[in-house]
Amino acid sequence: MGISLSCSRGTDKQESATQTRIDKPNIIFILADDMGYGDPGSFNPESKISTPHIDHLADEGIRFTDAHAAGAWCTPSRYGLVTGHYPLDKSMDWTKGSLIPDQQETIGSLLQEQGYQTACVGKWHLGFDGVNNWDGFDFNKTIHGGPLDHGFDYFFGLHASLDIPPYFYIYNRHAVEAPTDSVDGHQSDYVTKSKKSAALTGIKSKDISIQGAFWRAGRIAPHFKFEQVLPTLTDSSLSFINRQAQKKDQPFLLYFAMSAPHTPWVPTKQFQGKSEAGPYGDFVMEVDYEIGRIIQNLKNLGIDKNTLVVFSSDNGPVWFNRDEKRYGHRSTYIYRGMKADTWEGGHRMPFIVRWPGQIKPGSTSDQLLSFTDMLATFADISGTSLNEQDQHDSFSILPVLTGKGSSKRSIMFEQAKTVRRDQWKYIKGTGLGNLHRTYGDVDASKFKDIEGELYNLKKDPSEKTNLYDQYPQKVDSLKNLMNRYLQ
Repeated sequence: MGISLSCSRGTDKQESATQTRIDKPNIIFILADDMGYGDPGSFNPESKISTPHIDHLADEGIRFTDAHAAGAWCTPSRYGLVTGHYPLDKSMDWTKGSLIPDQQETIGSLLQEQGYQTACVGKWHLGFDGVNNWDGFDFNKTIHGGPLDHGFDYFFGLHASLDIPPYFYIYNRHAVEAPTDSVDGHQSDYVTKSKKSAALTGIKSKDISIQGAFWRAGRIAPHFKFEQVLPTLTDSSLSFINRQAQKKDQPFLLYFAMSAPHTPWVPTKQFQGKSEAGPYGDFVMEVDYEIGRIIQNLKNLGIDKNTLVVFSSDNGPVWFNRDEKRYGHRSTYIYRGMKADTWEGGHRMPFIVRWPGQIKPGSTSDQLLSFTDMLATFADISGTSLNEQDQHDSFSILPVLTGKGSSKRSIMFEQAKTVRRDQWKYIKGTGLGNLHRTYGDVDASKFKDIEGELYNLKKDPSEKTNLYDQYPQKVDSLKNLMNRYLQ
């Protein structure tokens, strides 16, 4: 679990880390699943969803307005966050095995080496060794290649998204309860359904919706309840925090990867019908409530002032044009696109950091930020430095947090088809993603002949005007930048 300090860092840093360990802050990274930039009221004043706890985090911390996931869907986003590396040259097929190499530094292993107790609670979605879609897997056996093998001391959660079977909990390296039962695929009458990809879902219907109370057919543990997953994961997070609060001389890292508001949209009764954005909005409200439970618990324990809390989302929402028209809610605010699109709505994320005494309350930053920057930031906070091989994609935002400077980042890559330099953004081909193509309400044929897209995000943050043909030199410059990086 983690890389030896002697392999990557000098003895002086190891001794320094030991001497200053008690002064290091606890770190909690809360990652929502499929929540849009425009869902929290602190990022969208016209949001139809009440998010008082997220908004209060923003009031007490710093709000980043140009923060980006490492990918526009679950797996590459999490890979970038956990490893500090862009997922550009990696296959993201998490069904065939663990995506993280054995000796790869992670936010968990880095902080382990600095004396932290580390936990991952929630959705992993980065694969496990020797698992091929869990077909034929003996659930009495030990599960390898997950969080405990990549820098985390404790894991409780799911192997992937809440709509992907088999449905069961994993505790450290074992199934809590084997998925010995089966469940039919399910969907609600939330939207007009697409007739495509029916075979992929296991639902006996030609019309498929991937919104609402949607899950795929498959195996399920006898006591697994979809609507109880989110509060159960929060309970596990609270238990870890409570245990660690008793250890006065050891800081902790909690990576809380929530299961919501990803489908199935199954808010508990307390939140059903409470928002003005349908069952999706209700589920976002429950996410907000669970975040409030975490923050209140820190205050009750008296450790909130020495705990750095980050909140964000892994990628954009599954929120089509028809949803915006139906509810008048802009889940991606002014930004174009949604989950799986490489337009801004697919990967520009709400991002808040709260750290009492270190961050000016109610502040805002337009610093360009990628999830990959968390590795360097956590290294900076804990008083160590990165190996040379880990420095390429990760830039510390600690100077931004403390108001003492800026990040060194001015360039960012996205899923091997997008590059950003300052205000300029180049997309190879089109930003239209597979969800929009398969289930959306756009004419995908209009995008098939697009060679590329170029936007000036400073003047056109909504990506309305494609400047690809007007600035060929800028296009070539960004293309070359991407090719050099990939090579």
